[in-house]
Amino acid sequence: MATTRRMLGVGEVSRRSGLPVSTLHFYEQRGLIASERNSGNQRRYAPEVLRRLAVIKVAQRAGIPLDELRGSLGPCASSARLDANQWRKVSSTWRDSLDERIEMLVRLRDELDRCIGCGCLSLTDCPLRNPDDVLGREGPGARILERPRKGRMSRGRRSSDDG
Repeated sequence: MATTRRMLGVGEVSRRSGLPVSTLHFYEQRGLIASERNSGNQRRYAPEVLRRLAVIKVAQRAGIPLDELRGSLGPCASSARLDANQWRKVSSTWRDSLDERIEMLVRLRDELDRCIGCGCLSLTDCPLRNPDDVLGREGPGARILERPRKGRMSRGRRSSDDG
């Protein structure tokens, strides 16, 4: 006698995960989760999607972008529970990215609390100075805060050369 696997409706997944239905649809469009359609063309999700949604929520709170999430979760079927090996692979792909974010946040905390609005305009001590717009040649954006910490190598030069 074959048993039918219990599938969850979108409303139940929304309620149990704490995510709006629109977010579930968005995640499905982005390839982060998958559903099946029943005979009435309604979405049905495997119960394992709840764990995957929990992982996605935690990763997003940590600042991991959805594209990075999809890339690291991609090899794992969205309706399957991650086993220990799969989880180790996924979490290791996030480690470097999280370490970089932590480093940037620490730098932001340590350097900006003494610079924003201080008005010192020190050209010898300010951690945000950029003589001759050297960093402008590397491209747009907040380059100074995105550099590695002093003493670490980046693109073949020491970060202390950044200015």
